[in-house]
Amino acid sequence: MIYDIRHVTTYSYESAVSFARCSLRLEPKTGDGQQLISHSVEIKPGPLERTVRTDFFGIRTESIVIEAAHRVLRIDARSRVDVARAAPPLDMKSPPWEKVREAAFTTNGLAASSPVGYLFASPLVPILSPVTEYAAASFPSDAGIFGSTADLMRRINQDFVYDSKATEISTPLRDVFEKRRGVCQDFAHVMIAGLRGLGLPAAYVSGYLRTTPPPGSPRLQGADATHAWVSVWCGAEIGWMGFDPTNDLVIGNDHVVLAVGRDYTDVSPVDGVIVGSRKQKLAVAVDVIPAE
Repeated sequence: MIYDIRHVTTYSYESAVSFARCSLRLEPKTGDGQQLISHSVEIKPGPLERTVRTDFFGIRTESIVIEAAHRVLRIDARSRVDVARAAPPLDMKSPPWEKVREAAFTTNGLAASSPVGYLFASPLVPILSPVTEYAAASFPSDAGIFGSTADLMRRINQDFVYDSKATEISTPLRDVFEKRRGVCQDFAHVMIAGLRGLGLPAAYVSGYLRTTPPPGSPRLQGADATHAWVSVWCGAEIGWMGFDPTNDLVIGNDHVVLAVGRDYTDVSPVDGVIVGSRKQKLAVAVDVIPAE
């Protein structure tokens, strides 16, 4: 499936901003069952400087500097991506999770795809005993890692309520777990914390999810959204597999990977600093449209 993706980020400021420095992680990756065909970013006002680098996680990151005074910053990213990724069956055979844990801790590779970098606590994902105990219920002795991870995904989907007003990105994981409420970033962080607490490698994935309107209803522009899910290392033979606890889905053709890191801090689509005062508003609109 080929998708045309438009991701528009707009910052509106109450007073003029004289300087802005931002990092943009808006280029979908190639690999994991998808191929980037084209990508462009239009920025208004135009930046004085634009540089692109690839970070440790393989994320193409564009750094921009704006020195023109402005009250609105608009970042319009457009991409075309070919996705060919079949979701595996939920009863897929996989090695016992204890063997995967042992293999992960004995791996000495330091590449971005190595499980070692995703075994330990990260800025937004601490290792918490209550979360580890919660996850352990899905991992009985000698159970296959794929089926056990799918069970944890299903439980989070059932036990947690999607509530866009319950949390912010800065809400501590402990509070999210106690409330049992949050958004896709929170669901992913909870699942990652539980898996890492058991010694299993788990990564945070940011990207896009195609949504389909109800029968007879028109598709609304900007109705899609950035999304977050979890990638779990299931051993050297199977590799990394994607799980979406917000929707209780094993990742298939409806998900488009933007970036992969330890948690949201590694993959935030837009972040940076400004020189200005008073309040600001953020608006994000995303369209994921099949081109075929």
